Order: sequence, then structure tokens, then C-alpha cells
Amino acid sequence: MTTKNALETEPDTHAEQGEHATRRPSVLDQAGGPKGVVYSALPVLAFVIAHNFSGLTTSTIAAFAVAVAIGVARLARKESVQPAVGGVLGVAMAGCIVWFTGSAKDYFLIGIWASLAGAVLFLLSVLARWPLAGVVWNGATGKGHIWRADKRSRLYYDIATLVLAAVFGARFAVQQYFYETDQVGSLGLAKIAMGFPLLALAFLVVAWAARRSNKRLRAIGLLPAKRV
Repeated sequence: MTTKNALETEPDTHAEQGEHATRRPSVLDQAGGPKGVVYSALPVLAFVIAHNFSGLTTSTIAAFAVAVAIGVARLARKESVQPAVGGVLGVAMAGCIVWFTGSAKDYFLIGIWASLAGAVLFLLSVLARWPLAGVVWNGATGKGHIWRADKRSRLYYDIATLVLAAVFGARFAVQQYFYETDQVGSLGLAKIAMGFPLLALAFLVVAWAARRSNKRLRAIGLLPAKRV
């Protein structure tokens, strides 16, 4: 390869390196990878299993101990401890509620009402014409609010935001039913099954909306053409 050709190809190499360096972490990455998803379910399983054989104190301690053990294991392996720290804090808060109310089902109370709040927030953002899927995605990717200038782009993000609202609404409806009927075991299973798996599907819709919006914005000149 001649010096001239090397100089011509060098910028492309740097561009590729820059693209890899700025690659956004996926939803799975932010959850701590596949192990992070599994780890997030273990404290809930520990609580439900312990509750079947013992009292509230033992089941709460079991969930907290598992959450702490996961954090220590991730720290020892030099993995990200952020998901584990969030898990420990969540278990601690849930344990405090259980201790105060004396009811095992209240271990899931924070998650139930957080799901309702999420559903309402996503729905209100669509009604206000500021769909949160678009606001958060474009804010994180540095595109700002240019997408709001195009009705079709807003429609794509409306759809994605409504899917998120449906996911959170379904979580609330199912878990609230099990809560009202005192089905602690079913509450635990519902929390796991309707957690990351459903959220991952919803984020696929958000990614679809982002791709369609970007393609549309480039077509009408609101975004620069994609480099080949």
C-alpha cells in the first residue's frame, strides 16, 4: 500500500474506532448483562422460598443476605456493582416496609406502585405531546428535540411510549391482583416474569421508533445524511 493510500484510509480507520468507542451500552449491558438479570431475580426467589418455610424476619433476612452476597461477588470479580447496589437498597426498603406492616406481601408494594406511576407518567407524556421514549432516547444520544418538529417522528415515539405504558400498566394490574388476593408466591413469580423480559421487548420497540425517526429526519433534511 502506498503512502498516499495509507493516508486516505487512515481517517476511515479513526472513524470506525470512534464509532466503536462511542457505542451505547444496550439495555442488557445496563442491567449487568445476563448474569445481572439472573442476580436481580435471586433476592425475590430467596424471599418467596424462605417465606414458605419460615416467618417474615427470616425471609427478609434471606433476601437481604442474597442481595449483599451478590454485591460482594461482583466486587470480588471486579464487575460493575451498580445493579447490585440498587438491589441491596431495594431489598432494604422493601424489608423496612414488611417490618413496619407485618405482611409478607408488602415486600412487593414499592414495585407495584412504581409500576402504576410509570404507566401514568408515560401516558401523560404522550398526551402532553412530549413522549418520554423520544425525550430520553434523543437526550441520551445528543440529538436534542429536533425530532419534535416532525409529526411522523412524534408518532413513532408515541407508539414506543404507549408500549412502555402498557408494560408498566400490565405489571401493576397483575401484581395488584395477586397482592389483593394474598398470593405471595405468585407475586414473586410475576415480578420476575414481568420484569426485564417485558422491559426488553418494550425497548426493542423504542429502538424501532428511533431508527424510523432518524431515517425520516434524514429524508426531510433535519438530520445530516448518514455517512457510508
